[in-house]
Amino acid sequence: QVQLVESGGGKVQPGGSLRLSCAASGSIFSINGMAWHRQAPGKQRELVAAIATGARPNYVDSVKGRFTISRDNAKNTVYLQMNNLKPEDTAIYYCNGDIWSPSGRRNDYWGQGTQVTVSS
Repeated sequence: QVQLVESGGGKVQPGGSLRLSCAASGSIFSINGMAWHRQAPGKQRELVAAIATGARPNYVDSVKGRFTISRDNAKNTVYLQMNNLKPEDTAIYYCNGDIWSPSGRRNDYWGQGTQVTVSS
């Protein structure tokens, strides 16, 4: 079993910054990729940023130049640095991992989500 635990959410004023973290633990052989998604009230969940092994990060257009995704492979952790936050960034942010188990199974895992609120 694999667990993804997010942290770092909170409330911030427009123009502020937050750094989200997501640590994967459990039966992990390797991680193909990790990503951050978000879901705002009344809207569908959307992919915000993703980083796959050996590939360049990619971002939804609305966060390009403001958000940066990074990985610490030794810690099985992915980060999302969010700068110049806007009210429209308000959402629950979910971590997602594409992970191989030691038994050779590949599964998609999700964290429980962390709330980000951007408001004055």
